Amino acid sequence: MTVSRLTTPEGRLIAYRKFEGRAPGPGLIWLSGFKSDMQGGKVLALEAWAKEREQAFLAFDYSGHGESEGAFADGTISAWREDTLAALDALTEGPQILVGSSMGGWLALLAAQARPDRVAGLVLIAPAPDFTEKLMWPKLSQAAQVEIVDTGVHLQPSEYGEPVPITRQLIEDGKQWQLLDGPIAFTGPVRILQGMVDLDVPWTHAQQLVSTLTTTDLAFTLIKDGDHRLSRDQDITRLIATCDEVLRSI
Repeated sequence: MTVSRLTTPEGRLIAYRKFEGRAPGPGLIWLSGFKSDMQGGKVLALEAWAKEREQAFLAFDYSGHGESEGAFADGTISAWREDTLAALDALTEGPQILVGSSMGGWLALLAAQARPDRVAGLVLIAPAPDFTEKLMWPKLSQAAQVEIVDTGVHLQPSEYGEPVPITRQLIEDGKQWQLLDGPIAFTGPVRILQGMVDLDVPWTHAQQLVSTLTTTDLAFTLIKDGDHRLSRDQDITRLIATCDEVLRSI
C-alpha cells in the first residue's frame, strides 16, 4: 500500500499505510516496538492477511522511526503516545483492535486508557509497559546511568544494529506513564503472546500485566522456545490466528 503522511496536532509528520477494508467488525492498528517500524515481517504479514479478508488495517511509524520525520533521540513515551492517538483519531473510525509489539504494547494500553470508546480489543506481543523504568534503567551499567544523568544521553550497544541513544528525557518522561503499579481498567478481550526465552522483556513482566488488567476476557500464551521478536513462521501464524479469534469474538 502507498505510504501517506499525517501531521499530528503537535506538528510532527508521521508516515502511515492504510487499507479501508469492507469486512464487518473493528479495524486493526499495528503499533511497532522501540526503534522498530512498519516494514517488519510481522506487520507485513498481518497487513497482507487483513487485506485478503478485506479488514480495515492501519500501520504507522512513530516520529523518529522508519519513514516518519524527526530524530529518534528526541523521542519520548509522551510523544509516541501522542502520535498513536493522532493516528487513531484522524485515520480510523469506529472500534479498533490494537496490535502492539513490545513498546507498542505499552502504547496500546495507554491508548486504551485515553480512548476507551475506540479500543475494542488488544493483541499484545511481548508487551513492555513501564520498560523505561522497570526494564531499561535497571539493566544499564552504573557508568551508563551516570553518563545519562551527566550528559543527557548514552549510546547503548544493540544486537539489532547501530547503538541506540538512551536519553535522560526518555527515562524521565517514561516515569509519568507507568501502568503496572495499579489496576489497568479495560473490559475488552486481551490476548498476550510471550516468548519464554525473551532476553529483552522477561515473561514474568508480561505475567505481571495479566494480574494488573481488570478484564476477565484475557488469554496469556507462553511460547517456550520463543524469543523477543516472535517473528518465525509459526509465531506469525499464531499471531494471525489470535487476531482472527479476537475479531470473531467481537
